[in-house]
Amino acid sequence: MLRGLSSAGLGALKNSRQLVELAAANGFQSVDLDAFAFVQELGVEEASKLLTEHKLVIGSIGLPVEWRQTEEKFQQGLTKLAEHAAAAAALGCTRCCTYILPATDYKAAHFMALATRRLKLCAQLLGAYGIRLGLEFVGPHHLRTLWANPFIWTLEETLDWIGAIGEPNVGLLLDAYHWYTNELSAADIEALRADQIVHVHINDAPALPIDEVLDNGRLYPGEGVIDLAGFLQALVKIGYDGCITQEVLTAEQPKDSPEQLAQRSKAAFDRVFAKAGI
Repeated sequence: MLRGLSSAGLGALKNSRQLVELAAANGFQSVDLDAFAFVQELGVEEASKLLTEHKLVIGSIGLPVEWRQTEEKFQQGLTKLAEHAAAAAALGCTRCCTYILPATDYKAAHFMALATRRLKLCAQLLGAYGIRLGLEFVGPHHLRTLWANPFIWTLEETLDWIGAIGEPNVGLLLDAYHWYTNELSAADIEALRADQIVHVHINDAPALPIDEVLDNGRLYPGEGVIDLAGFLQALVKIGYDGCITQEVLTAEQPKDSPEQLAQRSKAAFDRVFAKAGI
């Protein structure tokens, strides 16, 4: 498995180059970033060279399409997707991810019909560039009632939806925080096939009742109560060999510098991987 770093948890980064340099300096092997912006900033040749020199790959890009709102917004985003996919493919990236909010102001059945069609189109376009689409279920309880109607927030529901979308390049983005807030276990991961998982996020949670854990209250790996050793060991057991990328979402911007936070992230990964025996 590749240790990965994203901008979430590194404070106020200047640009993607700084993310790449910090990742390499702290022993990470992949970065999650906006490949299109990276290429716009440096050009394909220079961006590729920078990744190669630092022995890094791009773990995943975000889906640049707003599929949760109006058809107009979806169509506007869809026109950009080919450019983003082309940039990602040019840099060797084969993963794109998006999250599923656990509630919606649409009637749930209507939204399911809209979202299934929209994500199917996105998956087909990404597939033409050799890119898989990962769907992330979102577990924190406070988000389940933030909008009018409940939607999807469990592993089982997400797997069912992936089956309904019906495209071979669609799978799971498995996030340790959402795994924890759904009160899942290592056995739930062990019931999966490695090829069902597109990408993985790692983070930690404070010692609060699970129904009080907030989405933007995350901690660095190993600083909270999630059984990350069991989480990682289960992934190893099923043969997952992709990226494990840090995603630490907080209510306030960290006060430490990106350099200090990258070092903290390295120490966090060293701690949880050692505990897992990896």
